[in-house]
Amino acid sequence: MRTAIRFLRKGKLVELDRFEPTTTLLDYLRLTERSTGTKEGCGEGDCGACTIALGRLRDGKLVYEPVNSCILLLGQIDGCELLTVEDLERPDGLHPVQQALADLHGSQCGFCTPGFVMSLFTLYHTNTAGLTRKNVTDWIAGNLCRCTGYRPIVDAAMEACRSGLNDTFAARATETEAKLQVLQDAQDILVGSGDGFFFAPASFQSLLETYGEHTDATLVSGATDVGLWITKHLKDLPKVIYLGRVNGLSTCYEDEQGIRLGAGASYAVAEQFLKKIDPDLETVISRIGSKQVRASGTVGGNIANGSPIGDMPPMLIALNAEIELQSNRGRRTLPLEDYFIDYGKQNIAASEVLTSITVPRLAEDQIFRAYKISKRFDQDISAIMAAFRFTVKDGLLIDVRIAFGGMAATPKRAACSEMVLIGAHLEDRSSWEMALNAIERDYSPLSDMRASSDYRCSVGRSLLEKALIEASGLSSQNARVSGQRELISGGAHVNFSP
Repeated sequence: MRTAIRFLRKGKLVELDRFEPTTTLLDYLRLTERSTGTKEGCGEGDCGACTIALGRLRDGKLVYEPVNSCILLLGQIDGCELLTVEDLERPDGLHPVQQALADLHGSQCGFCTPGFVMSLFTLYHTNTAGLTRKNVTDWIAGNLCRCTGYRPIVDAAMEACRSGLNDTFAARATETEAKLQVLQDAQDILVGSGDGFFFAPASFQSLLETYGEHTDATLVSGATDVGLWITKHLKDLPKVIYLGRVNGLSTCYEDEQGIRLGAGASYAVAEQFLKKIDPDLETVISRIGSKQVRASGTVGGNIANGSPIGDMPPMLIALNAEIELQSNRGRRTLPLEDYFIDYGKQNIAASEVLTSITVPRLAEDQIFRAYKISKRFDQDISAIMAAFRFTVKDGLLIDVRIAFGGMAATPKRAACSEMVLIGAHLEDRSSWEMALNAIERDYSPLSDMRASSDYRCSVGRSLLEKALIEASGLSSQNARVSGQRELISGGAHVNFSP
């Protein structure tokens, strides 16, 4: 067992054996290192002012990912390379991203600029061929600017990224990969003692044994939710068990039956697998938080926190996903829909840990649709999240799964609407009417700051009708303003519908 975290900083190894379990990376940078180039804005991972880059090994290759340092725990960076805006300047001048922002007037007050620099640094290192302005705006959706305006920032990104990799970080990538490889070990990490500790187990056995002894500990995966408990709710979390080092917990793979996601897999990783099931999954995931949030946040964490407005559970429930729970007494599986009991209450024992999610593939006769409704397109919590899976034979609906988030105290299926739709014909809209009306029997949503009860019921009905219209054969180019399912390839439209 190690009693210190280790990471690379300015090319050198740093070891820290003393810090509070809830110390955020931002506080370490600004208060301990005095690296004040990284700014604090919202303190909740929305504005991007605190963005830094973490170098990680993905399949043995160095990848730089943007993360929000304000809600990332210091202990989570074990085994990574930490880069901040102070690190980018070269002996012969500014980094290409910094130079482009200066040349093209991409900064006014400058408070948001360090975050933009680090986000664009990670984009620069993707070395994307044929980069478009849409690629850039998608990438910086998690960075807010109040005074410059985004046009010069996007111009700077296009200028910096169009000439390929040409910085010191690319030149020494092989060396950095070797250094990071040395840091990848199979040791548990314990910083602290019995009453207060940061524990990062390396194996399921260590995780289950320790959590079984300390069921009052807080499990942390990506910290995109727990981080707000610390920065906004000011919670005292003396015992933290970090899941990011558990061997196998982040592993994803696919087989003929479907996709198996390790509960510790980030959205950025899980998206590459889930989008193979249906393009709507990719469309919705691209709107969950930001690049920074998706690089840290996990699908398992979105499920485990039991939120009634999480975006992933309705889609996974509609797809008939199963989850696996483990404790030191054994393991069990259950349909995801059975995990959610009531608001704030889940079907999980005190010592159990969510370890994986299994998502079946769509059969040839199945159609999937998913829609997210929120006030903002990017970085917003859903007012309503809807997902549908229709099984169709000879134009008739022979099986229906409908799940909504934001319509009840938990993610919940629309049992009445499902039952009424069985036997309906996709080409006969009159046969849908009873199901559309049944939405109000399935749900009695609350009114809150995001939407009224009447609005939610009305939109829920409309989304069901929209899904049925698309399933009947109408192109999503006619049914949607954004998130259209058709791709343009060689001038031809390719429809992903079964």
